[in-house]
Amino acid sequence: MSKRTTQKPSHNNPASTYLDTIVEGDCLESLRQLPDECVDLVFADPPYNLQLEGELTRPNNSKVNGVDDDWDKFDTFTAYDDFTRAWMSECKRILKPTGALWVIGSYHNIFRVGAVLQDLGYWILNDIIWNKTNPMPNFRGTRFTNAHETLIWATRDTNQKKYTFNYNAMKTMNDDLQMRSDWSLALCTGDERLKDSNGDKAHPTQKPESLLHRVILSSSNPGDVVLDPFFGTGTTGAVAKKLGRHFIGLEREKSYIKHAKARLKKVIPVAPEDLEVTQSKRAQPRVPFGAIVERGLLEPGTKLYDPRKRYAARVRADGSLVCADATGSIHKIGAHVQGLEACNGWTFWHFEAERQLKPIDILRQQVRAEMKAN
Repeated sequence: MSKRTTQKPSHNNPASTYLDTIVEGDCLESLRQLPDECVDLVFADPPYNLQLEGELTRPNNSKVNGVDDDWDKFDTFTAYDDFTRAWMSECKRILKPTGALWVIGSYHNIFRVGAVLQDLGYWILNDIIWNKTNPMPNFRGTRFTNAHETLIWATRDTNQKKYTFNYNAMKTMNDDLQMRSDWSLALCTGDERLKDSNGDKAHPTQKPESLLHRVILSSSNPGDVVLDPFFGTGTTGAVAKKLGRHFIGLEREKSYIKHAKARLKKVIPVAPEDLEVTQSKRAQPRVPFGAIVERGLLEPGTKLYDPRKRYAARVRADGSLVCADATGSIHKIGAHVQGLEACNGWTFWHFEAERQLKPIDILRQQVRAEMKAN
């Protein structure tokens, strides 16, 4: 029987008693305890079913610490598929209608996982290639070095229209270039790699926090609930806590839970004001130029200019502009005076303040900030 390791106060969520806790026990039993539609995002790092045969050694005959734990072993592919179908079905049940799932794997399992995912009615948005910048070599020299893993990002339902994707935040993170579906990130090493009392790896497949940072930041928002059904030593929980999300971790191995709990205690959440991410223009509230006038930020009769003062127009009470031979919106008149078909009036027109020309767009941003505060 599974058990919760901690108890938290109530939240406005049907899974409130599970928020920010690690549930100890079999993942399927624990998933079945959770109520319907209570999770915003699932990140799953399931057993890879590596099917290792015998010891793996380096050229100097030293042993490689591969994954040979019982939790990664399945008798047949059918048994693995049945297990995958069971936990994915439960995740589909507990995901909110706007929720999404990420699952990571290697060539050993990701194709089987993807097939089951599609059979269950999930809709694949992307497959992401995690290109490891420091992969483990292929010591036997019998095949290419396995230098990547694959992540699948999918919505809960085939026809799902709404899901979280912080596109502009990812673009900003990538130096204002669209972020691609191939991510070059290092394996978990150094101080980030958790060790046991003997100095050995606490978990053989601990994922780097950089990977989870990108996943969680891209596809969830502060206050969302992130579930990890294979919690391990708590990378998902640590990053979720740092980024102002709630987490629910499911884990059966007591040693992993011990390391995860110690790790989570050390995490310092980012200040709420620093969790704001770059939003798309479509996501921001619409502010017509007339609102600037009616709020008194620009008075009727105010003259507006282009940045070089080559053109001028006057503000009217209804938020329109008038120039020597035309009237219309800030965009229409901006295009007219330049002889162009279109113009962004917010960035083209400027007003005089403190002996400087300032774009009227700063007034729009001021109004948006006020709207958000209210």
